[in-house]
Amino acid sequence: MVAPEVLEQCQRILDYRFQNLQLLDEALTHASSSSNRRNSNERLEFLGDAVLGLIICQRGYEQFPDWLEGQLTILKSSVVSRKTCAEVSNKIGLTDLIRVGPGMDKPGRLPSSLAAGVFESVVGALYLDGGFDTARKFVLHHMQPWVDHYADDDHQLNFKSMLQQYAQREYGCTPTYEVLAEEGPDHKKTFRIRVNMQGHIYEGTQGRTKKETEQAAARLALISLGVLDAQGELLAEQNLAPPQETGRPIS
Repeated sequence: MVAPEVLEQCQRILDYRFQNLQLLDEALTHASSSSNRRNSNERLEFLGDAVLGLIICQRGYEQFPDWLEGQLTILKSSVVSRKTCAEVSNKIGLTDLIRVGPGMDKPGRLPSSLAAGVFESVVGALYLDGGFDTARKFVLHHMQPWVDHYADDDHQLNFKSMLQQYAQREYGCTPTYEVLAEEGPDHKKTFRIRVNMQGHIYEGTQGRTKKETEQAAARLALISLGVLDAQGELLAEQNLAPPQETGRPIS
């Protein structure tokens, strides 16, 4: 069991008092320190990931009413990434509170996946104990600066730009986008597009506009190249500095 003083410290960080402290205890318990994985934070991490994704999707939908779903998907993938969650967890001190098993409790040696996991599990615990609004308030308080950061950063929200930089650095070429099909009336066209990079053909995809479909095709190519994982999260190391607090009111 997590020490009472650690639970108290965590509640101060979260600015929330738990009705069911067992939930918080589980959120801070890594599987390496538990004899039964069902008593660890893995299930809460699973739930918290879904709640976190919904919160950020809703925020993007509200904050950027002119964005299409493709742009909102890119924003969500960037904000709800393991790297970003780990950055937030480290910054607010959650990572230091997680209970781990022997061999993992060395200062400065905890992997970023563990830091991201505890952030997600805490979100899950807040959701179960206090409801969606409680989880939303916590998430947006700490992640709104990241939403603004990625929204203002064309590189992070531009898979085409990311793919072009990768292709030029690794292969000395520029990707091209082949229109495989263009169907439907002018007011309701759909496009199917794929990436061609020096004869290497990547999976095609379909969308409502050329711009949106090219972004989606670039994303698939980046996944095939191992730059992004299947969820669109960065696998390659990126030099991202935590954004500064914006002071934006959370509504």
